Amino acid sequence: MELFGLSGVTLLLLCCPLVAIVLIAGYLIGVYNSLVKLRVLVEEAWSGIDVQLKRRYDLIPNLVETVKGYAKHEKKLFEKVTELRTAAMSAQGADAKGKAEAALAGTLKTLFAVAENYPQLRANENFLKLQDELGTIEDEVQNARRYYNGAARDFNMKLQVFPTNLLAGMLGFKVKEFFEAGEEERKNVKVDFSEEEEKK
Repeated sequence: MELFGLSGVTLLLLCCPLVAIVLIAGYLIGVYNSLVKLRVLVEEAWSGIDVQLKRRYDLIPNLVETVKGYAKHEKKLFEKVTELRTAAMSAQGADAKGKAEAALAGTLKTLFAVAENYPQLRANENFLKLQDELGTIEDEVQNARRYYNGAARDFNMKLQVFPTNLLAGMLGFKVKEFFEAGEEERKNVKVDFSEEEEKK
């Protein structure tokens, strides 16, 4: 059988490399597109964390001002909360943000522990509302963190499996950091009121 003056064998020899090139190109396009989709999911998940953290950052100054009205001598604690809030807001990347957030969360726990010493503050409606709102935001941050870590896990696994791992580096894809709790966040909060007792 001949087509355009070419024998079947010649036609087969001409088509095989063409088919192979089309299959390889299709595979590369598929790998690239799947990596892009996973990267977009990771970025979307990170923006979810970012939104919740911004809500918390906006709430913290109101919380500090409310506590300040009752616990004026806790100036160092207020300064520390403000300093850590600023550091957390400017931290870049999941690892740095995670560490900064852990330090801030630990200091906020200390702020609430200090508030326990002031019955009028604990009864203040504004303080209770802020405390509830912060608790809700903390839950949202945890949910967003879990979603982000799941998306980062899927992306990282895709990058590391064969043969995608051979192509991912060449295509410019890099492993994403996990948003993890720092050492401070894992510890129990220790509050020392001995100085306060000495003042009384």
